[in-house]
Amino acid sequence: MPETAGAAAGLVLTGVSHRYGARLAVDNVSLTVARGEILGLLGPSGCGKSTTLRLAAGLEDLQQGEVRIGGEIMAGSGRSVPTEQRHVGMVFQDHALFPHLTVADNIAFGLGRLPAAERRKRAEYWAGRLGLGGHVDNYPHRLSGGEQQRVALARAMAPEPRVMLLDEPFSSLDSRLRDQIRDETVQVLKQTGTATLLVTHDPEEAMRMGDRIAIMQAGRIEQVDTPDRVYAAPTTPFVARFLSETNEIRLRVTGGRVETPFGFLPAAGLGEGSEALVMFRPEALQERENGAGLAMRVERATALGAYRRLEVSAGALRFAARLPAGALPAAGTTLHLGLNPSSCFVFPAT
Repeated sequence: MPETAGAAAGLVLTGVSHRYGARLAVDNVSLTVARGEILGLLGPSGCGKSTTLRLAAGLEDLQQGEVRIGGEIMAGSGRSVPTEQRHVGMVFQDHALFPHLTVADNIAFGLGRLPAAERRKRAEYWAGRLGLGGHVDNYPHRLSGGEQQRVALARAMAPEPRVMLLDEPFSSLDSRLRDQIRDETVQVLKQTGTATLLVTHDPEEAMRMGDRIAIMQAGRIEQVDTPDRVYAAPTTPFVARFLSETNEIRLRVTGGRVETPFGFLPAAGLGEGSEALVMFRPEALQERENGAGLAMRVERATALGAYRRLEVSAGALRFAARLPAGALPAAGTTLHLGLNPSSCFVFPAT
């Protein structure tokens, strides 16, 4: 999404950098989150994504760049608006609920400017909206982990923030509950039209929740695009590797293409004689019938629900394959595999 005035109703970071001593934690990051959009900021631990969120929230002093919310400068150009005046909602991994307050009082905590009756009314509204209607007078210790997460989300939404900032908010939940709470969260955020920055290290979470994904490494944004485009057309080897398992071969460019064990691939404009890194995901390997494809030996096969993961080899080559669910081939079985060229990526070898 372009950096336009129409997107200014949400969150805009421009040229943001931040150091902790000699370490450059955030390096010239520019991002836009439009109203009603969920942007997943995805990357490994220590890449700078949580620092980026904290700079947006005002929890860290901005050293370089500019932060705008709703078109207004929050930080930069000699201005620094305190966190409590930025109209942002925040949800973190640990929920940070007040144990001595009821669910209703936790939800209403940020509504001190309103009369008591209105605070209670709004707390009950958000409790009901997030399936907590029967718990408004309970204390956090009586709630499940999923219910506590819903209270944290309700508390963040009750002040009607212009921007929602989520930092690994679902990582403490079990997988089945995590999926449910993710879907509920997306529904609420979409219904309210809240611009949302979701920080996560989980590619599935970013792809499940995000309208777009920004992938971060060592303080810099590597790629920003829709989930399907980031997965199908990564712009760097790091992006390809981070989103899922990959197979990799180093080959020389000859005649504008590279010759893989499965056939030729275009070399994506790489120079003649240069070394190329060919990458493909396990699902790019497909079974061929009637002896077509490359004969490969099954080294190991594992059933993973909707698909089978196989480790296969041919001479010194060893690849991972992801095939549809079915009978597991025994170790030593020969399969004939071909390669889907549309699921292959060719980069300059470095």
